[in-house]
Amino acid sequence: MNRKIIEIERDLCDGCGLCTTACAEGALALDDENKAVLVKEIYCDGMGACLDVCPTGALKIVEREGEGYDSGAAYNYVLETRGKEAAKHVHGIESLDAHGHHGAAGLKRIPSMGGCPGSAPCEIPAGSGGGEGKTISGASELRQWPIQLHLVSPYAPYFKGSDLLIAADCTAFALGSFHPDLLKRKKLVIACPKLDETEGYIEKLAELIKQNGLRSLAVAIMTVPCCSGLYRIVERAVELSGVKIGLQRKVIAIDGKLAS
Repeated sequence: MNRKIIEIERDLCDGCGLCTTACAEGALALDDENKAVLVKEIYCDGMGACLDVCPTGALKIVEREGEGYDSGAAYNYVLETRGKEAAKHVHGIESLDAHGHHGAAGLKRIPSMGGCPGSAPCEIPAGSGGGEGKTISGASELRQWPIQLHLVSPYAPYFKGSDLLIAADCTAFALGSFHPDLLKRKKLVIACPKLDETEGYIEKLAELIKQNGLRSLAVAIMTVPCCSGLYRIVERAVELSGVKIGLQRKVIAIDGKLAS
């Protein structure tokens, strides 16, 4: 079958290994010469989560003939090599049974584009919202994608030297002026301390803070008690990172008022 899959320009690879950790499916590894290699074609979903962490541009997604992505095989491989928690993040495992096998109905094959395009990292230029024949009350201040903490890469280039806002999921819905008042000129990460599986959040945020020389860091939470858990996660991440950076706290009431 023709599908999208990772290709590695060996001469450009400097052996940093960042791609091997960015790939949740375990498709990449370093060989004896400290060069990135594709472990198995069936482990690569073609989504390209590894692209934005490569400092030398050695990785690219190409369309060619190859074996289709097998989420069950990737899940079992990651389970064996990295453990249960890491295996939870393998792409396309929703229909696998408790043993990591495709259920009776089977899991639909990933189409030829190789994965969910909605998770591909990208920057959003200013002024890109709206369009002819559409009326909007305010322009979006969102300047990158993805934004959910499970999906973002700590090494994404748009975090370098940025002002970062870490916001609880509900804040943008409660505060009508979220975009101009809190998000403007900032990069964004969102999470829910109550509903998300937060294991690994502290370590991931610590790496993001450590690697990117952030100009500022702010946390937006709701007044509801469970939401304070996100602030504690970020506090611990800052401590773990070893970076001295002020942490701003924005609290939003359920009636839509900025409490502090």
